[in-house]
Amino acid sequence: MRAVVIDAVQGQPEVREVDRPSAPDGGVVVQVRATGMCRSDWHAWAGHDDIAFPHVPGHELAGVVAEVGTGVTRWTVGDRVTVPFVCGCGRCAWCRDGDAQVCPDQQQPGFTHWGSYAEYVALHAADTNLVAVPDDVDFTTAASLGCRFATAYRALVGRARLRAGEWVTVVGVGGVGLSAVMIAQALGARVIAVDRNPDALAVAARLGAEHTLLTADGSDVPASVADRTGGGSHVAVDAVGSEQTCADAIHSLRRRGRHVQIGLLPPVDGLPRVPMDRVIAWELDVLGSHGMAAADYPGMMALIEQGRLQPQLLVGRTIGLEEAAASLPTYDRATAAGMTIIDPTR
Repeated sequence: MRAVVIDAVQGQPEVREVDRPSAPDGGVVVQVRATGMCRSDWHAWAGHDDIAFPHVPGHELAGVVAEVGTGVTRWTVGDRVTVPFVCGCGRCAWCRDGDAQVCPDQQQPGFTHWGSYAEYVALHAADTNLVAVPDDVDFTTAASLGCRFATAYRALVGRARLRAGEWVTVVGVGGVGLSAVMIAQALGARVIAVDRNPDALAVAARLGAEHTLLTADGSDVPASVADRTGGGSHVAVDAVGSEQTCADAIHSLRRRGRHVQIGLLPPVDGLPRVPMDRVIAWELDVLGSHGMAAADYPGMMALIEQGRLQPQLLVGRTIGLEEAAASLPTYDRATAAGMTIIDPTR
């Protein structure tokens, strides 16, 4: 099969012919029809994750089951499927409780093993992790759910428990941030979108953001949020993952607000610095959000089928494997608004 291969930390990715994977016991092989390009893939390329080389990135995917391993009972060849980027073992207490996203024996395609920047990908514990894709949901839309959209959905619904009428500040409106804007608006919340890219902010406004703040002009984000909300937002989301964006999000909260950290925070001098003085003094809740288990997909899928959520509107462009290989090293500096989806058949 053709796949994007990385040979070393920060090495130039290349498209090569490699061996097609086989289905593991309890798992499947999926023919990839669409896969997302995500900032998390860039983190892996940059050396922020412990991965083995040579490596194939990619963790947001949708496609068709091409091979079924021994012990799989729920899936057959030809099924249209997607999968969360965190795949649980299917055996532990967390998986049994429907919380596979925190499984201690989890696997993640594109991190713990070869991922979906390829024509085929192997996935384990299929009966726990696969999610059926309805016939009226296309593969591009389904692939956009696996990391950014599902993570934003769980962050706002399952973690922050966002309520109608509350203010939410979304810092960073790339793929996961725009997903958060769309979901918050659908839940009846009032949204402030913050970004350095005016094009991304324009998309956020079209998706329902009531206010947009451009950081490129050096504006004081927390002060601007406090002014527009009468003291700060009820919920803040850092959808980027830097000390500055984390601090801006936390300082944008009103007293007893809830902060959700979605963006990965690379370590600085050992650990990222977080404004814990404000967290303590204002009794803020700081919540992590690490994807969403397959068990939680039905509620989100129902809203998509009803048209209340339209993740397909977040897709900015579709590219092939060669362009993906060229683009990955500079993804942290990308300015294109919306999600980039890779079609391995191109």
